Amino acid sequence: MIVVTGTDTGVGKTVASAALAWRLGATYWKPVQAGREEAETDREAVARLAGVETLPEAYFLETPCSPHRAAEIDGVTIDTARLTPPAGRLVIEGAGGALVPVTRDLLYADLFARWGLPVVIVARTALGTINHSLMTIEVLRARGVTVAGILFSGDEVPDSQSTICAMGRVASLGRLPRLDPLTPDSLRAAAAQLDLGPIA
Repeated sequence: MIVVTGTDTGVGKTVASAALAWRLGATYWKPVQAGREEAETDREAVARLAGVETLPEAYFLETPCSPHRAAEIDGVTIDTARLTPPAGRLVIEGAGGALVPVTRDLLYADLFARWGLPVVIVARTALGTINHSLMTIEVLRARGVTVAGILFSGDEVPDSQSTICAMGRVASLGRLPRLDPLTPDSLRAAAAQLDLGPIA
């Protein structure tokens, strides 16, 4: 069972989660979905791309923003007891980054610490990734969360990738390139190239 978080919103967590779920033969779960991307939810995208079992969200919020605010706007109270992971081999996707609020009193990083599960960080390779990646690693480790590895997303930038792994003392799980078109075949071909030794 692993958790997938990102250095920011839009870094490719859902595509990475699909790749990991396919490679690991795991079920996918996103506890809180806030808004939807175009015509499909993240869960629907993972099911389509990876062909794996997916679990319904504990909370599906219509407003596309941070879960704590989306819940307030939608008139929903998030009961964190409902966010306890079910048993099984899971890839669990968070929302946004590690310090995104789930509620006014709980950050995702704190929820991950409560779960006691290893976390994979998805980081885009664009400018700024060293800072964002190292900060994400630090805030997770400060809470006692095990960082299982970092999965890069985007064009190859060897120096940034090696710098993050060396300074952050974290394993690289490989890189998912930009996939155009993004199809089940292209995703699985890219996923097959990942180095999942630390989490396999």
